[in-house]
Amino acid sequence: MQKRESYAQEYKVDFYNAPFIFSLDSTFIINVPSEISENNVLDFYKKIESSHDSMVVNSLLAYKKKYNLNDWIYYQLVRHTAQAISPKQENYSRYTLYKWYLMCKSGYDARLGLREKQTIFYIKSKDDISDLPFFHLNDDNYVCLNYHDYKSIFNYQEPYKLVDVKIPEAKNSFSYKVTRLPDFRPDSYVDKEIGFKYNGKAYHFKLKVNSEVNDIFANYPIVDFETYFNIPLSKETYESIIPYLKEYTSKMSTKKGIDYLMQFTRYSFLYEDDREIYGAEKRFAPEQTLINDISDCDDRAALFFYLVKEIYDLPMIALRYPTHVTLAVQFDKPIGQSILYNGNYYTLCEPTPQDIKLRIGELSLNHQKQKYEIVYHYEPALIKK
Repeated sequence: MQKRESYAQEYKVDFYNAPFIFSLDSTFIINVPSEISENNVLDFYKKIESSHDSMVVNSLLAYKKKYNLNDWIYYQLVRHTAQAISPKQENYSRYTLYKWYLMCKSGYDARLGLREKQTIFYIKSKDDISDLPFFHLNDDNYVCLNYHDYKSIFNYQEPYKLVDVKIPEAKNSFSYKVTRLPDFRPDSYVDKEIGFKYNGKAYHFKLKVNSEVNDIFANYPIVDFETYFNIPLSKETYESIIPYLKEYTSKMSTKKGIDYLMQFTRYSFLYEDDREIYGAEKRFAPEQTLINDISDCDDRAALFFYLVKEIYDLPMIALRYPTHVTLAVQFDKPIGQSILYNGNYYTLCEPTPQDIKLRIGELSLNHQKQKYEIVYHYEPALIKK
């Protein structure tokens, strides 16, 4: 059999921290049909394993380590890399095969499911994800990573046929926890002015915001509240707002300072329900609420939680009503209406605008009539251990 000639080509992926540059041997480029079978996957894997070592996986992992990327951010890098190698719009199945291969060789337990014209990409995860299809295998959950591409035609009635490929490196679970955003290039930020009134005085802020944050979370699922509330701000955005809020509140009592942050979160942005805009629930990370002009109660609760944690680091609980999420903060002494939880009182602090202007310790009449569940408890000592 005649050997295939090979040559190296350099690729450049513009990523958030810095460009990802890698070299790829031409033997790494594998042709597959747009509609694939299990045999096509097995053939792809056999050929790519016997290709000349391009070091692309080692380069990906080195970049991940250098810039301390969380799994979700790393997956965005893998997506960009697969797009550079095999554009999604040209052959979706091949693009998905490259994502699958690169994630597996990076150590993640990823699986492919096939049915008719669909190529479904799953990954093992221990996280609590509420809006993505999954399957259960050997006491592990596998969550669908490319559901956003198949929403309207995803088949819930019949299981997808899993491709049986054993990849020794593919062992690890994937985490959706984002505890650090990339160090975006300073020139990728723009200025955004926001403001609100507190006790008759106008306060104005010039934020540094980056639309690339919206890109990162475009397909981010509905995660548990602990994961969601603890998504941080990026460095530039943090430095453009948190020091100023700390300065203003440093001259106030804790109660007044929390009230100031509550009014800031409530009135610096327009309110609109997700269902009206997107047709379904969509949660913004705190930085997205600062970026976007419109947000709802989940988004305000996450931003308010982040501000209180950064400036006061007080214990908090998150309360979920049938159509609403709000927060309660533990003060030295409870104020107004409070919730008793684990032996401590938490004072209601509503960060979302209501029909009437609520003070600390007040809840709207509508929500007073509804049942709630406590979906997250933040205790500073527990986090810091």
